[in-house]
Amino acid sequence: MAEHVADCELPQRRAGSKEQQNGKFADILSPSERKQRDKEERMGLVLWKKPVLTLQYFLLEALITLKQWTSRLWQQRGTVFTVLVLFTLFSIIYSIEGAHQKYVQYLEKKFLWCAYWVGLGILSSVGLGTGLHTFLLYLGPHIASVTLAAYECNSVDFPEPPYPDQIICPPEQVAVEGSISLWAIISKVRLEACMWGAGTAIGELPPYFMARAARLSGAEPDDEDYEEFEEMLEQADTAQDFATKAKLAVQKMVQKVGFFGILACASIPNPLFDLAGITCGHFLVPFWTFFGATLIGKAVIKMHIQKLFVIITFSKHIVEQMVSLIGVIPVLGASLQKPFSDYLEAQRVKLHHRGGEGTPAGENWLSWLFEKVVIIMVCYFVCSIVNSMAQSYAKRLQQQKYSEEKTK
Repeated sequence: MAEHVADCELPQRRAGSKEQQNGKFADILSPSERKQRDKEERMGLVLWKKPVLTLQYFLLEALITLKQWTSRLWQQRGTVFTVLVLFTLFSIIYSIEGAHQKYVQYLEKKFLWCAYWVGLGILSSVGLGTGLHTFLLYLGPHIASVTLAAYECNSVDFPEPPYPDQIICPPEQVAVEGSISLWAIISKVRLEACMWGAGTAIGELPPYFMARAARLSGAEPDDEDYEEFEEMLEQADTAQDFATKAKLAVQKMVQKVGFFGILACASIPNPLFDLAGITCGHFLVPFWTFFGATLIGKAVIKMHIQKLFVIITFSKHIVEQMVSLIGVIPVLGASLQKPFSDYLEAQRVKLHHRGGEGTPAGENWLSWLFEKVVIIMVCYFVCSIVNSMAQSYAKRLQQQKYSEEKTK
């Protein structure tokens, strides 16, 4: 009888312990289990699951971030005042009529054009949720359009950037067909590509400064990538999977080789380079060693490799071969080949279109589809920023809750 009573009480005790884990006695979980549970709760805070709560947390986190930036600007008020004075002087010079206006306007166009590509480069690598793949969406198509125009016009003498709404062949084409050189096209898009590469290098700075500040202060930063980096260092001797081994290889190269190791990692398309910034900050690599190698690697070496690949891919004879190969596909070949041929023909017409000559042929479904893909990717990028900031605020609440529990 006593044994039967004991057996009946056992499930009740287990249920009671489970309730304690979900209630105020949840601290019986190990720190790693608790961290994993909190991470899973934060990852579930997304717009398509909890839109109202996600937007609420996003706005609160945005207010906190704005307050922090305002405080930092106030601490650097001398620098801010100097910048405002210079901006005011430039505005006065800009508004005064005179012979200098053409130089001011030229500098303005160049500055805005460079700032546009630098901004796109920063968006590609800054790490706000997911990076906006601005090379595929903007720089790659721009290089491709310049390449197609150069081969069609047999010249690169169309307007200097920033271009008008459409690139137009020069009125007098003195060059013979086939005379356009690969180097001429590379030189034509060098400014945009280098500015974009410089932007990607700037986007790698936040992880570096975060890891460096954490190492100097001894405090644990509120960043999951840095926590993953420390866990990876702890498991360096027991790592088995390929991804961890690859990350460790990058970390060891950067740590041991220094400037040239960073340069090598930054000079090739490398999805693991995000780890280099954290590694350099953690091991207190000097700023100019890290940023100089990253800037040279991304804005000079890597960009010339990527430019060369796009230019060769979109050279006239290779494009024509690709379109002809599409027609070889059984059953669907002819139907798929026609829209690509129509698209290329529309681009050729655009290049020779002049003002007052009528409107060129409309775009086909390929250009329409590309525009929609760009819109979808930009919207997803914005949603990822909202989700990331909402999850950051949720992490603040979790840390505040734990600190209150420790004080009790």
